[in-house]
Amino acid sequence: MLNGVKVIAYGERDGIQGPSIAACLEAAGADVIYQVTECFV
Repeated sequence: MLNGVKVIAYGERDGIQGPSIAACLEAAGADVIYQVTECFV
């Protein structure tokens, strides 16, 4: 589905964290080039 697509995954500390988003995108075939979890307070 996302084979060959390069993505940047931004997560939120109180929401969905970066590693979780990255894992879902990788499972769909994307190439995660950067992932981070930030606190937007």
